[in-house]
Amino acid sequence: MSPSPPSPPAANGGFFTIFPSIMLPMFLAVVDQTIVATALPAIAGALGDVERVSWVVIAYLVATTIAAPVYGRLGDLIGRRKLMLVALAIFMSASVACAFATSIEMLTATRVLQGLGGGGLMTLSQALVGEAIPPRERARYQGYLAAVVVSSSAFGPVAGGFLTQHLGWQSVFLVNVPVGLAAVFLTLRLPLRPGSGESFRFDFAGLILFASFVVSMLVMLEEVRAFDEGALFSILGLLGLAAVSLGLLIWREKRARSPLLPIPLLSNPSIWRADALAACHGAMLVSLLTFLPIYLLVVHRLSAAETGILLLPFTIGIGVGSLVTGRIVSATGRTAVIPSWGLVVVTAMLVGIALWSAQISAHALAALLGLSAVFMGTVMGVVQVTVQTAAGARMLGAGAASVQFSRSLGAAIGTALIGTLLFATLSGADPEAARLFQGVLEEGPAVLDRLGEAERAAAQGQVAAAFRTAFLGIAGFAGIAAILAWTIPLRRI
Repeated sequence: MSPSPPSPPAANGGFFTIFPSIMLPMFLAVVDQTIVATALPAIAGALGDVERVSWVVIAYLVATTIAAPVYGRLGDLIGRRKLMLVALAIFMSASVACAFATSIEMLTATRVLQGLGGGGLMTLSQALVGEAIPPRERARYQGYLAAVVVSSSAFGPVAGGFLTQHLGWQSVFLVNVPVGLAAVFLTLRLPLRPGSGESFRFDFAGLILFASFVVSMLVMLEEVRAFDEGALFSILGLLGLAAVSLGLLIWREKRARSPLLPIPLLSNPSIWRADALAACHGAMLVSLLTFLPIYLLVVHRLSAAETGILLLPFTIGIGVGSLVTGRIVSATGRTAVIPSWGLVVVTAMLVGIALWSAQISAHALAALLGLSAVFMGTVMGVVQVTVQTAAGARMLGAGAASVQFSRSLGAAIGTALIGTLLFATLSGADPEAARLFQGVLEEGPAVLDRLGEAERAAAQGQVAAAFRTAFLGIAGFAGIAAILAWTIPLRRI
């Protein structure tokens, strides 16, 4: 009989030895999404191409999606401290490059590079938690990690708004450098644990097929958004390329020696449903963080700093929900039932916001989103605990990576879908309002001051109507997530 693996060192304080060293990389990974959100209107105004501004967010998410499974698998094989240092170096270098971008295309490219570093920060941090903590206790420590998410999510919009207004949008990227250097210092304090030492051959074919699928899907959505009759064959061709790439990717990953995607793990019903839940959660969360600043700018005419303040209840609510959920799961062992009910509430609230947004003030909207965010916070801790428990110790890194991979993919595709829905709805209803919307994002709310009162009210009404459609689309993601949560087989640990 083979000896059982050694117990994780939670009981003797081993977790608290590494916790300070993993929380700062996690802080960077989370804050980089929220700090950029409030700078998007300023970026669009400075660099132009307002209709592609959401690609600044999507490019980062695509890159983290591709990078996450690579970091997860390599962490299992060669050790996680080395990889954390590599990820931090890439992330900081790319942040400097982002600050010096002179076009949306250049910024998108540097955000891809930044995502290749950022993809390792959350994945490796979550795997290090699983390495140090036994399964039942992980839920409670997910609560501690939720405190990191609270601080970073809350810091992001406020700092992003302040930095953008007073130092320019470039500062939201440059702030990553000093924080990243501190993270490097703390990472060097981590124990140097060797990996399994198994041979690993990078799955370049899988990477190419996966990139082909994601890029063709996103470009297709861009074509749909700017639809004209001449683009029909292009749209169909891109859709066919995405379908073929996905089919070949699945075929390849089932046969690869060291697959990019952990197909055997994804055949587990608890894992694939939890990962799909993470994808829907990422879609609704990142879509809200991407488009809410634009909504508040155009419809309510708020500054970047004011927008950051009003996003605080939303970002704090997610962390509070995660913290409370972690405590409940640790005390009771019950997992999926919490987000099952929580997402029902989220869906109902988002539908209500969509239907009555015209009657909701900016401050009331912030309060409602803050309340719904508490219930959104019931998801990610449960997903991580479920996947890590079902994956087992040997595939811990691959399991953690599958969650980050799924969340990033869902966020990228979901944000592109909502952006397509928003711009297509606005252009279809009133092309003049769409042009005005673009002008506001490029030049600021002052564009509205040049209009007559009736014309300004009509344009803002058209934009608000388009955003109602976008909110309904986000509510759709929440509804699908609720169905997935109710069907996860592993409901107690």
